[in-house]
Amino acid sequence: MDDLLKIVESFREDMVRVMCDLIEIRAISPDVGGEGEFDKAEYLMKLLKDFEVERYDAKDERAKGGIRPNIVAKIDGESDRTVWIVSHMDVVPEGDISLWQTPPFKAVVRDGKIYGRGAEDNNQAIVSSLFAGKAILKYGKTPKLSFGLVFVSDEETGSRFGIQHLLRQNVFKKEDLIVVPDAGSEKGDEIEIAEKSILWLKFKVHGIQSHASTPKLNACRRAMRFLLELDEELHKRFNAKNELFSPPYSTFEPTKREKNVDNVNTIPGLDVSYMDCRILPEYDVNEVLKVVEEVKRRFEERDGKPIEIEIVQKESSPPTPENSEVVLKLKKAIKIARGIDAKVVGIGGNTCAAFFRKAGFHTAVWGTFVGNAHKPNEYCLINNIVNDAKVFAILPFVE
Repeated sequence: MDDLLKIVESFREDMVRVMCDLIEIRAISPDVGGEGEFDKAEYLMKLLKDFEVERYDAKDERAKGGIRPNIVAKIDGESDRTVWIVSHMDVVPEGDISLWQTPPFKAVVRDGKIYGRGAEDNNQAIVSSLFAGKAILKYGKTPKLSFGLVFVSDEETGSRFGIQHLLRQNVFKKEDLIVVPDAGSEKGDEIEIAEKSILWLKFKVHGIQSHASTPKLNACRRAMRFLLELDEELHKRFNAKNELFSPPYSTFEPTKREKNVDNVNTIPGLDVSYMDCRILPEYDVNEVLKVVEEVKRRFEERDGKPIEIEIVQKESSPPTPENSEVVLKLKKAIKIARGIDAKVVGIGGNTCAAFFRKAGFHTAVWGTFVGNAHKPNEYCLINNIVNDAKVFAILPFVE
């Protein structure tokens, strides 16, 4: 395996170049004002000439080219079983540009880091897995398992044009192994095997619009009281702890709030707010929704005005067993390549793994990350790109 690791290391400068190129291709979902992933997919296709490649593009008239591209590339092994490394091409918008010290879509290489939007989330994984594949091809020995790369669209905004689309195409076999490098730790010593259920709720709280000097039912105040009471009730009813996760409990966070009135001296008649719930897998999301309905009814009966609830996103999945084959093989590969004894953890975030697990695939989430995804001045470490590539290259050879 030493020769294979040396080959990966020899691609270091190429990895930096490709990473910089990817950062400078804006791949933002139409849901948040972007054109999609078309240009990024076309760039990556040019780097996959020695792989078996198929495209499974999903139609989306809002996006450039009218599609959301999904790339599936493969290197044949001794077995028709495949270990898949699944990364996403889309990135989130830059946010407040004044918080950036470098242009978000202009790659900057400095002090062993590469700065730019999407550097860590999820371009690092794209580059690591791509050059792991290139190293396997150059190595010239046939891996025990086939090695597959998957580059999907739409992970940041729901995945219906990405991994959900691919799962409907039956690209993957039940005996395949799935690795999603979209969460991890600074040391690379954590393999994620479970994700909290995700529930995003939108509340339209009605009141009575009036002059601020003669207030009636202030929708803003009513919404604040509703959210605070709901927050307290949910934390009280769903208070279990699970030390696999950090934090080890369910979270129920009021987040986004839409604009209401334009002037200070008008009482709003409508308040639109959102809540992001991350729920431990031991709880049924539908039970959480029942409590939300209970609190809603109390407020409606008391105030005589409606509260409308919309489910923006709802996802849950079973955990991957700690002794599953994908976890055990990944642990061995990390030990061989990095000398690290990895442990299993759970996370509150949501990755493509949730959709695989729901579909019955044992899936591991792993990578080496500094943890600045979605933040201003996002960066990745060059060493993390290279070292993760070493793990991915060894993985299909592991007994």
